[in-house]
Amino acid sequence: MGYKFIFGPVSSRRFGSSLGIDLSPDQKSCNFDCLYCELKKAKTVRTIKNEPKPEVIINELKRALGEFKDIDVITLTANGEPSLYSDLSSLITQINNIKTTQKSLILSNGSAVLNPNVACSLLKLDIVKFSLDSVNPKTFRQIDRSIDQINVNELVELMSKFRSKFSGELIMEVLVVAGYNDNENEFIALNNAFKKILPNRIDISTIDRPPAHNASGVSSEILHHLATFIDAAPVNIASRMPLKSKFDYSKDELEKLLKLRPQSLYDIENNFTTNAKINLELLKDEGKIIECDLAGMKFYRI
Repeated sequence: MGYKFIFGPVSSRRFGSSLGIDLSPDQKSCNFDCLYCELKKAKTVRTIKNEPKPEVIINELKRALGEFKDIDVITLTANGEPSLYSDLSSLITQINNIKTTQKSLILSNGSAVLNPNVACSLLKLDIVKFSLDSVNPKTFRQIDRSIDQINVNELVELMSKFRSKFSGELIMEVLVVAGYNDNENEFIALNNAFKKILPNRIDISTIDRPPAHNASGVSSEILHHLATFIDAAPVNIASRMPLKSKFDYSKDELEKLLKLRPQSLYDIENNFTTNAKINLELLKDEGKIIECDLAGMKFYRI
């Protein structure tokens, strides 16, 4: 029987087939108490109690990789924040030693960059995904509610510093909460921060499951509107809520759109009309559009 900290494999439109490793299997262990968190309420902490030892994780990972042959990504996650794991550097090194074609990924709230040793450990990964919900100090505190007071401007600078050293793929994620960061000014400020950080991709999402706190998400239409203020990197709008009406683009309109913002395959499949998809194929046949892979997701761009 597999240990409970190994999930998967899980099929994901963002990362292919992913095998998740929960570094805090016994209880929620997080230094943030985010409004949108789906986990049961728990006191914020700086360490993980009863964390599994690296050798136990590695033995189980070997077994899982032997059983599941089509894994694309090995994901370090947690019932909270995975970067709180005390022996993260050693664990990542051992994962790198046994993985073959798979990529290694961590899903972090971004606070990892505040600890130089932890940030250095993450440099050994193939993909790093950080959250950044706001660069407005008040909004940041209201949404993410960290155990320690965080200077969000310093956080952005340290993320930028990490990016300059990181040879892998960096993804930034923004989760939109109604009444907090769901406005143009928030996203204009975020875009300026992303221009400093220089991620490969930006994911924008919202609450789509009941959170532990009194918070609510926004519509897909609002997500698409907010995404128009982001041009620092290609944007993936990750929403389970369908648009009320799909986008119908002519060839000329598609060219203009893709010059401004590359579109993900997911957005095209779910949010474009049949006519727009046909026009996209025509532009591909004419060699005006190319496909590219951005941190495990297919995008179309000029």
